[in-house]
Amino acid sequence: DVQLQASGGGLVQAGGSLRLSCTTSAFTFNDYVVGWFRQAPGKEREGVSYIDNRDGATWYVDSVKGRFTISSDSAKNTVYLQMNSLKSEDTAIYYCGKGVDWYKVVAGKADYWGQGTLVTVSS
Repeated sequence: DVQLQASGGGLVQAGGSLRLSCTTSAFTFNDYVVGWFRQAPGKEREGVSYIDNRDGATWYVDSVKGRFTISSDSAKNTVYLQMNSLKSEDTAIYYCGKGVDWYKVVAGKADYWGQGTLVTVSS
């Protein structure tokens, strides 16, 4: 079965950093887009970033540009999200998901989801 597992969340002060990992299995890693999403309390899930493992293309939602960096390690079938200069508004459950279509990630959707990891940023 396709599996994606997000990890690396935690409690951090505003201005701090965290690195999230999305470990995957049971699909051809380099054939898919892997995205990071987040859902804050009372809000809809939104796409945060994606990397297209077919060509390396990346995308970031405007609110994280310049602060977050997505990367991919095909040897480990893992996608990372380095989050710097964290703000209280980054507090959310972060999920990773995979799909074929990058525009679905931008719309906050994926074909398969992993369990989330909680990021809490204290001000």
